[in-house]
Amino acid sequence: MTAELMRPAAAEFLRVAHAVADLSAPTPCAGYDVRGLLNHLLYWGPWLVAAGRREEPPPPSAAEVVTEDWRAALEKQTETLVDVFGTPSAWTGMTALGTTRLPAPVVGDMVLGEFVLHGWDLARASGQELRCAPEAATAVYESAVAMGEQARSMGVYGPAVAVPADAPVLERALGASGRDPRWTRSR
Repeated sequence: MTAELMRPAAAEFLRVAHAVADLSAPTPCAGYDVRGLLNHLLYWGPWLVAAGRREEPPPPSAAEVVTEDWRAALEKQTETLVDVFGTPSAWTGMTALGTTRLPAPVVGDMVLGEFVLHGWDLARASGQELRCAPEAATAVYESAVAMGEQARSMGVYGPAVAVPADAPVLERALGASGRDPRWTRSR
């Protein structure tokens, strides 16, 4: 069950995030430097929590959410996401992400994808490696393939990047989500 993959994926995501030093570094996530990516994560996290709890989302805000205590805020938010999506009930039935009704497992897959894909983005931007469990990489790959075209049409994913069929599953997940597994800061 994907809920069981949340805690280890979140722990690795936080390990990487805590080691980030340069907020202005580019990331492989198109259009985002590290600060922008952290802002994205801190902005959308409460929306994902609300979807998992079947609550109203917070009011939209255009405010910069990366402040001096961004690490503590990200850690707290990540722990809350793990608590919510680490339970089977968050993965059943339908929920809403804002005004969009979605199957709850789709939102859960988004959360796992945030930890793995954006964890990889942060790792690459800061010269680290993301240690992703094969089961988590497989779940993210399957989700990225299943929702790839819709995600691309909404601007969530970039164009798929060709990755050999025998490449490690994390690299295939990255390619399916529009990331080049060979990306380095020098590109």
